[in-house]
Amino acid sequence: MSKFVKTETELDTDLDKWLYVLKNMSNMDKIPVYLRKPVFEKLFNIAEYSNLTKEEKTMYDTSLKRKWDTKVVLDYAINEAVKEVELKKNFSFVKGLIEGTHFSDEKIAGLASVPLEFVQKVRAELQGN
Repeated sequence: MSKFVKTETELDTDLDKWLYVLKNMSNMDKIPVYLRKPVFEKLFNIAEYSNLTKEEKTMYDTSLKRKWDTKVVLDYAINEAVKEVELKKNFSFVKGLIEGTHFSDEKIAGLASVPLEFVQKVRAELQGN
């Protein structure tokens, strides 16, 4: 690394940038604008994490775990809401086919792209009302 002597303004290629970063990272407080690429940002994040104390790492890891847990819970809630909307749309469509046609349950299931059991359940609910 001692033979690499380019300055910030002389960095032309990604290799130049990598060598410059590796040589000068200990002197950098934050990532320079000319290194704003995902790979360099990841490198800086790893370097920042490596410099944390054990207590800070524990706090960071706990925070990150909470963030991931929250994301999983929100993703699950969104997926369930989407399923509910799809179920209601399918129910309305199947109900309309049952009430408006004399199609068999098998044909309705095929037209609505739903399981036969779903059509039978809708028909049973309609007959119960």
